[in-house]
Amino acid sequence: MIERDFDIPFIADLALREKQIQQNYRPVIAVHKWFARRPGTLFRGLLLSEFASKPLKDCFYEGNDFHGRRIADPFMGGGTPLLEANRTGCDVLGYDINPMAWWIVNREIEHLDLKKYSDAAATLRNTLEAEIGPLYRTRCTLCGSSNAHAKYFLWVKTRTCAQCHERFDLFPGYLLAEDVRHPKNVFICPQCGELTETENKQHPGDCLSCHAPLIRNGPAGRNSCKCPHCQSVNTYTDAGNGPPRHRLFAMEYVCLDCRENHLGRFFKKPDQDDLEHVESAAGRWAGIQSPFVPDDEIPGGVETDRLHRWGYRRYREMFNERQLLGLERSACLTRTIPDERVRNALATNLSDLLRYQNMLCRYDTMALKSLDIFSVHGFPVGLIQCESNLLGIVDPVKGTCIGSGGWANIIDKYRKAKAYCDHPFEVRHQGGKKQTIPVRNEWIGDRWNGDGRKKQRDVNLICGDAAVSEIPEASLDAVFTDPPYFGNIQYAELMDFCYVWLRRLAGLNHPAFRSQSTRHRNELTGNVNMGRGLVHFTEGISSVYRRMAKALKPGCPLAFTYHHNDLKAYYPIAVAILDAGLTCSASLPCPGEMGASIHIKGTGSSIIDTVFVCRSTGRIPRSWIPQSPEGVAELVRRDLEKLKAGGIHPTHGDARCIAYGHLTRLAVWHLRTDWKKNEETSNRIEKVAHWLFAFGGWLEVERCLADQTSDQPFALMPMIAEHVSEYGGQDEISF
Repeated sequence: MIERDFDIPFIADLALREKQIQQNYRPVIAVHKWFARRPGTLFRGLLLSEFASKPLKDCFYEGNDFHGRRIADPFMGGGTPLLEANRTGCDVLGYDINPMAWWIVNREIEHLDLKKYSDAAATLRNTLEAEIGPLYRTRCTLCGSSNAHAKYFLWVKTRTCAQCHERFDLFPGYLLAEDVRHPKNVFICPQCGELTETENKQHPGDCLSCHAPLIRNGPAGRNSCKCPHCQSVNTYTDAGNGPPRHRLFAMEYVCLDCRENHLGRFFKKPDQDDLEHVESAAGRWAGIQSPFVPDDEIPGGVETDRLHRWGYRRYREMFNERQLLGLERSACLTRTIPDERVRNALATNLSDLLRYQNMLCRYDTMALKSLDIFSVHGFPVGLIQCESNLLGIVDPVKGTCIGSGGWANIIDKYRKAKAYCDHPFEVRHQGGKKQTIPVRNEWIGDRWNGDGRKKQRDVNLICGDAAVSEIPEASLDAVFTDPPYFGNIQYAELMDFCYVWLRRLAGLNHPAFRSQSTRHRNELTGNVNMGRGLVHFTEGISSVYRRMAKALKPGCPLAFTYHHNDLKAYYPIAVAILDAGLTCSASLPCPGEMGASIHIKGTGSSIIDTVFVCRSTGRIPRSWIPQSPEGVAELVRRDLEKLKAGGIHPTHGDARCIAYGHLTRLAVWHLRTDWKKNEETSNRIEKVAHWLFAFGGWLEVERCLADQTSDQPFALMPMIAEHVSEYGGQDEISF
């Protein structure tokens, strides 16, 4: 069982490595973007700890078959728990109210004929190449070849001066590329727009074309910019003027003819042919009656209100004409494919491609690549936008993709994702060496692809609310899930960006796509615009956990991951567990985020999730129920030591979140005997809050731990408090 057999150091090491580059460990996640995916190694570890007969280290790299076990996930999101359960032979049952989640997990888990898919994908891309390929060609400034491939088009936002009515650029800076992945720094001349390469970033010198001084900082910043014509100051988020306009000012390209003799990247100012390609795309787009490009309005919301402030009112306004032309043709070609699974796969590809094919993507001046629209979990609108080559560029010798954001990239990732489903593997690190270990006799899918054995598994994925699900009582062997974290990512607002396209292309025959938006009144994220606060979150989590508890066999686990920087966000978790009639039998730490993530780095946030394990009956060591903050601090110390043994360098934020997990577990333990689940929700929340306050909360636990800054490894004061034993000792408590 998990409480006894889960190996924290072993799984922590694997989970941390996986989160650094998750697609190398779990290629299946490349089927489509989803947010905050937890490590597959974590949920594999939980499954094997609960059901395998061998120690976790011994069976992790072996094939496992838990045929006949039935596993549910009421918040399937990106599908990680279900994929891991399906892979080990379990029947799976998944719910999510977001139709994009339902669609994505279906595509991840269903069997796909890779030969048919590859042929159809190649035909689609070749057809696009013939139709619109010339729009992505450019002339090399070095060898003169007119067959160079445009890799990225860089656009600057422009503004019409409110005083003199002249148009001007909104450059925040003039450094185009840094000397990290290119031999020199590349600057844009503020006078003539030509590009100059220089070795000194701070003192770049003069433009090689017009000899004007090169400068790093641009005139636009803090929502204002001085007009260069009349010197009046203009703000640039003017919703009344409609969506922003852009000017193409630079390109990164690839010349396959002369790149062997060229050091670094290829950059250029667009020439007349490049500008004519822009005009040609606009003209062709104007003559098209479009059945697939959505005309949906952008609803208000926490994230979408930012788009409104910039003047965006409809989703189609977030794309330029060349992107719309290519996406429309892609959709038309996809719709004609007769094989339903292949057609759905390519529709999913197009949906995922959207995050690179829009005018909110940014260009990373250090990494020299496009940052997709979801590189942060919102809709950040920059002043410099990056348009990627829609077709993608393939190295004719190596067969690998050059750059990102095109059809070639998306197809390649999808092919690898589905190949992994047929032949999953694990990655092992030994003595500084990395080994890819094929795991034989495991596979992901609803049916077997290979030797004709006609194996099938029960896969039941439902777009709906798990709280009102019809699951027979005592029919589940486990519930594994990663529920929403209160107040964090606005999944529905973000996924609508893809949904409005996918709905037109693939959703006509699916009831899940009837709604015009993925937004739902029961979505469990904090959202001021929709009146969803802590009480709403509590009631939603509670109703789902109550339903799952009834469906679980006696003593079987409901295990879920959670972390938050605010202890108040744990109150609903305690209430939900208590309302379900469960006891929290363990709270286990495991990495759930990447430390270098743009959302985590420098914020003091934790990368550590707590895995809450809950059961209706069972036993736990008495020493896991300390009676004082000192005892909790000792539990935290032990968890930190186990994480360190797994290669983690815990921070103050990590220690805090681990403590929150233990405090929540203890609140459930002490409140369970006289809990009244039918009281007002606010009263139940207050009971949890009162117990935690009376116990001492995090502040009292923190006093027992060394005081370190949030971005440094967390040190511990030498202390011996209440003795904490491993699971399985003689002194246990039944519940």
